Amino acid sequence: MKGYGQFCPIAKASEVLSERWTLLVIRELGAGSEAFNDLRRGLPLMSPSLLSARLKSLEAAGIVLRTESDKGVRYTLTDAGRELKPIILAMGIWGHRWTRSKLEKQDLDPSMLMWDIHRTMNVEYFGKQRTVLLFEFDDYKAKFRRWWLVVGDGEVDVCIKDPGHEVDLQVMTDVKTLTGIWMGDIGLSQAIRTRRLRMMGPDKLKRHISTWLGTNYFADVKPAAAD
Repeated sequence: MKGYGQFCPIAKASEVLSERWTLLVIRELGAGSEAFNDLRRGLPLMSPSLLSARLKSLEAAGIVLRTESDKGVRYTLTDAGRELKPIILAMGIWGHRWTRSKLEKQDLDPSMLMWDIHRTMNVEYFGKQRTVLLFEFDDYKAKFRRWWLVVGDGEVDVCIKDPGHEVDLQVMTDVKTLTGIWMGDIGLSQAIRTRRLRMMGPDKLKRHISTWLGTNYFADVKPAAAD
């Protein structure tokens, strides 16, 4: 991007970081995504060509390290990149307090939501045994309606196609409701009581959903109007 023509450190940092999508790419890297396809899943509306361009720019700026091995290409944050993590988190706290999403349709994305949920679930709750969770969004008719989370051995796989395992718990809701629960805007018990979220499966899994589902990092941040 064109520079600001100033020696000010804020201006110099902005030249590197203020291009569209750049901070979100750093957000995904900071959250642990290293493979190109994993980065795409956290940024579903970003084109592959633009993601590739941003990664190259961040590599040139010394923020991202690109490595190749027999397992493929990996992208990780350098020391300079890791130093940005608390800054990104502070921006998220500020954003959730002062520019909180109204959860309008254009802000809702089931792909990003399920990817977000899978990487911060309380996997220790499930132990080593395989547990299959089916999330069904009744506001979608075909594509993106059903998502399977396969939990086992401390890992969670996200599947948009039936993995072929028996489902242990089925969760039926809509994208706005689950996003609201995930972001701390809708109480889980309220959503269940009003049947905006319904479950079919063992009582234990249903009763402990608040334990294993978890919430977004910023869910506890209260809106400015409530302060």
